[in-house]
Amino acid sequence: MIKFIGYLFGIACALFLVVAVGIGIYLGNVAKDLPDYEVLAQYTPPVTTRVYAGNGELMAEYAHERRLFLPIDAIPMRVRGAFLSAEDKNFYTHPGIDVVGLARAVFTNVKNMGTGRRPVGASTITQQVAKNFLLSSDQTYERKVKEAILSFRIEQAYSKDTILELYLNEVYYGRNAFGIADAALTYFDKPVSDLTIAESAYLAAVLKGPANYDPYRHPDAAIERRNWVISRMEENGYITAAEADLARAEPLGVVSGYQNQPVVGDEYFAEAVRRELKDEYGEEMLYEGGLSVRTSLDPQMQLYAQQALRDGLIRYDEAAGYRGPIDQISTAEDWGPALAKMTPLWDVRDWQIAVVLGVSADGAEIGLRPPLDAAGRVADARDTGFIPAADMKWAYRFLEKGKKNATSPEGVLSPGDVVYVQPTGEGNNYRLRQVPKVQGGLVAMDPETGRVLAMVGGFSFSKSQFNRATQAMRQPGSSFKPFVYAAALDNGYTPASVVMDAPVEFESGGEIWKPQNYSGDFSGPQTLRTGIEKSKNLMTVRLANDLGMDTVADYAERFGIYDHMDPVLAMSLGSGETTVMRLVSAYAVIANGGKQVNPTLIDRIQDRYGKTIFKHEERECENCNAPVWSGQGEPILIDARQQVLDPMTSYQITSMMEGVVQRGTAASAVKLDRPVAGKTGTTNDEKDAWFVGFTPNLVAGLYIGFDQPATLGRHGTGGGLAAPIFNEFMTNALKTLPKENFIEPEGMTNIAVNRSTGMRASGSGPNVIMEAFKPGSGPAEAFDVIDMSSYKSPEQILRESPQAQKAISTGSSGLY
Repeated sequence: MIKFIGYLFGIACALFLVVAVGIGIYLGNVAKDLPDYEVLAQYTPPVTTRVYAGNGELMAEYAHERRLFLPIDAIPMRVRGAFLSAEDKNFYTHPGIDVVGLARAVFTNVKNMGTGRRPVGASTITQQVAKNFLLSSDQTYERKVKEAILSFRIEQAYSKDTILELYLNEVYYGRNAFGIADAALTYFDKPVSDLTIAESAYLAAVLKGPANYDPYRHPDAAIERRNWVISRMEENGYITAAEADLARAEPLGVVSGYQNQPVVGDEYFAEAVRRELKDEYGEEMLYEGGLSVRTSLDPQMQLYAQQALRDGLIRYDEAAGYRGPIDQISTAEDWGPALAKMTPLWDVRDWQIAVVLGVSADGAEIGLRPPLDAAGRVADARDTGFIPAADMKWAYRFLEKGKKNATSPEGVLSPGDVVYVQPTGEGNNYRLRQVPKVQGGLVAMDPETGRVLAMVGGFSFSKSQFNRATQAMRQPGSSFKPFVYAAALDNGYTPASVVMDAPVEFESGGEIWKPQNYSGDFSGPQTLRTGIEKSKNLMTVRLANDLGMDTVADYAERFGIYDHMDPVLAMSLGSGETTVMRLVSAYAVIANGGKQVNPTLIDRIQDRYGKTIFKHEERECENCNAPVWSGQGEPILIDARQQVLDPMTSYQITSMMEGVVQRGTAASAVKLDRPVAGKTGTTNDEKDAWFVGFTPNLVAGLYIGFDQPATLGRHGTGGGLAAPIFNEFMTNALKTLPKENFIEPEGMTNIAVNRSTGMRASGSGPNVIMEAFKPGSGPAEAFDVIDMSSYKSPEQILRESPQAQKAISTGSSGLY
């Protein structure tokens, strides 16, 4: 018997050795293919890039996995305790695998065999780190073996805190939140340091299955799982019994989204920044690099710009007429679900979608689009409102030709019409709205630094992401003229120089070009000041011809309006294409005294470690970083920017453009409480209407026009359409900026001149103006007219120019 037992023991030992050798060989083979766990030491997780406004408000976040990395020391112990209690209570004592927990899981799974229950796991936090970072998620025994081997190695190479830090920052928490920091913001809109016991427990609970414990779709399961975690925290000594009781009694308290919503109205600006970052640093850095980007956006000014442009577009569109409803639905039964399917203009926040329920001579009864709850279900409530007849009179005129104008709401709307409405603020009343077909772009900039403070690329980003402020190539029309005049002033002309405003013909390539003034008439000899104030095309062409288009082209390129300008005369009237951003930047050069401007949307970029990798401020400061003061002078900020334009020329053209606002084409539209200069622009056939202007501390410009260029109508001018938008924006934007005057450079001489003849004047009166002259220049001693090429005799001038008649009658024989 003893021999038999010994025989069996020997067989058992042999089998054990065979199995052990087999397991060893298997583990050795598996270990050969294991990934290098040492890469965890260089782990740089994909981190969200965050974009901020100039005042620090969050504008946008960009990420494939929305994550903010948080060091373990910044995670409170109660938060760590929640995750350890939920996932791995023996984390700080096991060597990578929890043998007791593993045995318990095996026993439970054997017991549940045949019941259909899902097998329970026993993965430690270390094993989950190995799986998430180094292995696939395949449910195979080989993967579990690899996971176990890697766990032992990871535990030997890294501290427990490091492993826990990796885990908390890597795992997925649902709702597109990766990592504990972003999960805290996503679910509770607060930093991890402010999480309560109940909130910490829920974040630990949701890891078990984000979809199964969704706070909106499965709130009861979410609370049950959270409370289980709270109980485990109590058992493990992380909280007291009293704290556990209070925590279990709390509601989930999950927010529907970030309460700190991105800056209102920043969509076009943020998208322009995103494009710039992607172009400069690449997609991987943008979406995974964790950049911190401080932009130049002024949120309040952005709201003013957006509202001003929208008001102007709506004003034009409503004057053109009503185009009909956006859709039709049945109102015979519950109209709520059908209306809820329609997508609102999420960025035009005070507009709503509504369905017409009934129409009378007094107005229209409407049903408002019902809201959706957090789970996407249509709310049971059905809110209604009323559109008074007075708030839809603009729609009595139809845009379609051949239709008669309506005389009451009954001729405009019908039950089932789906329309946009806007609250009037009076009871439950609404105003009928429609999305304008006409579009536009607006840019506002600090003229000294080129920092873009506001930018609007169209009526609604949700309707069209095309940025008309930076991407639309449009003809600037007469808003280009100041650069022709600036080139002239820089090359010997004065504001009092006289140019002939009269018909002229040019031949090119066998074709005759006959430019005309917008009004169709002409006024004979006029000063340069009058030419720009009244936007005289014929004078501008003659001036450009006399100056030379090569010179004009050189200035246009120097100002950054065009990269390469074709030096043909038609370009002097703004027939080349450029963008709002470029033109506003060029006006900023004039506004700041002639210094080069590099427009920027971004002030500073920091990498994930806080190192500054870009800053817009290029000026250097001598002695700014002196360790101690030892009697040296004050720090000097060196401005090395190129002087694009003579400061005296800059002041002269500014003064002339002040006249545009005071007496010229913008006189009836721009009314500000401080000095302002600007220029209107209207292109051929009124396809684009422009206005660009500035004060000493703010420059802004815009255009409006159809995306597919078409006429705006006979009165679609820069002064009639664009200038009022500029005025509305600047009236609000300048409220917080100090009132300043344009500063005249030292050395200039102010002389009274006759506004018509440009000659020295005495006394005062409406026809006398003080004109600033550079040293060595002044008003002409005799009436001298530039470019008389198309006139054969003084008599022809006398017949066509009252100003010339007056000059001759006063003895100014220089006409001849």
